Amino acid sequence: QLKLVESGGGLVQPGGSLRLSCAASGFILDFYVIGWFRQASGKEREEVSCISSSGGSTMYADSVKGRFTISRDNAKNTVYLQMNSLKPEDTAVYYCAAISRALFRLCVPGGFGSWGQGTQVTVSW
Repeated sequence: QLKLVESGGGLVQPGGSLRLSCAASGFILDFYVIGWFRQASGKEREEVSCISSSGGSTMYADSVKGRFTISRDNAKNTVYLQMNSLKPEDTAVYYCAAISRALFRLCVPGGFGSWGQGTQVTVSW
């Protein structure tokens, strides 16, 4: 059974950094596109970043470009999201999600079928 588990969230001051991890089990990560998404309180879930199955192609939302970096280690079945220069508006629950590379179309929440439980990121003094 396909399972995704996020970790690495927490409380950080503005300007700080966090690295989120998304550990996959029950399937071979090599064949899947992975996305990071977030949902702030009272708002809709939105895309943050996506990475192709090989890691050779990435996409970032304009709001995080230049600050966040997505990467993957298929040998460890894990995808990472390095978040630098964090801002209060980055506060949200962060989710990772997977979709077979054969089915991938767009880096949007509706395009992904398997989701983790989420990890809270809070950026505040």
